[in-house]
Amino acid sequence: MPPDSPDRPTFRAGSAVDPRPRRRRRGVPWPVLGLAALLALALGVGAVMTNTFGAGDRFEGLLARIDMVLDPPPDRSIPPTVDVTPRPVASPTPTPRRSIAPGLTPEPTPSPTPAPVRGPVDVRIDTDADAVFASQITKDWCAPAGMQMVLAIHGLADTSEAFQRRLAGRVKEWESRQDSQNGSWGPNAMVEALDAYGARGYQLQGYATRADALRGAATALTETGSPVILIAWRGAHTWVMTGYRADADPLYFPDATVTGTYILDPWYPRVSTIWGRSDGPGVFQDADEMVRNFLPWKRPEGRYLDRDGKFLILAPTMPKAAGS
Repeated sequence: MPPDSPDRPTFRAGSAVDPRPRRRRRGVPWPVLGLAALLALALGVGAVMTNTFGAGDRFEGLLARIDMVLDPPPDRSIPPTVDVTPRPVASPTPTPRRSIAPGLTPEPTPSPTPAPVRGPVDVRIDTDADAVFASQITKDWCAPAGMQMVLAIHGLADTSEAFQRRLAGRVKEWESRQDSQNGSWGPNAMVEALDAYGARGYQLQGYATRADALRGAATALTETGSPVILIAWRGAHTWVMTGYRADADPLYFPDATVTGTYILDPWYPRVSTIWGRSDGPGVFQDADEMVRNFLPWKRPEGRYLDRDGKFLILAPTMPKAAGS
């Protein structure tokens, strides 16, 4: 009999007259769901622990935002940024002639101190870059890692992860909303932390131009023998400066041009999607790299009236302790 003929009844699936047995739908057993949930949790924890696809960084960022809401930084006052104006370039002045009374024998004229000779200089702190280098443990810990390297150069800290974690964990002792509207480390908190660990005399200085800031950093490094911290990436990063090259000695020539710096970059060996691949400990950063990385302060979270548009450094003002 041909199908669907008038002599052969047809049935609609699932209808009341459908003589075929219904197939019972079976759900996923609860033990399987529970196992899948545990597996997903384990994979998530593993991804955070190993930072797979940046999961660990995103998780830490989430925790930081939660902490900012639950425990915001105090709005305590901080010292103002020290604005530094360049020394004027002095023009040579003739030595005045002395007038001698009649009948008196003139005193012998002392031999003049030889004038410094202008020429290129290459200055570096006497330290092993690899021995004092510390990579930041998380993407946000450039400040603790940078301070750790400064303290290591001073002989006041080691380069272990344990020390960096202890230092990072003390941020609430020094943080202020005026210093960092995002909470956590700002430049003044770094100055206070360095002082607390024995590296005293660091000062937050602001300059109108990159050339002035680099000259000021070079002068401070030469005078004290201590590293300088450059606030790089528009205020988002920390570079430790351990030396420089210039076309003249900035101690004697106020118009000296710093052509590059020796840098310890705590971001190494990471690669930034914005700033590119970081360089190893103590690599010389030429003028082009300074233009690309050492930029005036400009933060997306809000205005900082005494910092915006300035090139910032943490400059040492006291000599490094002997033997450190």
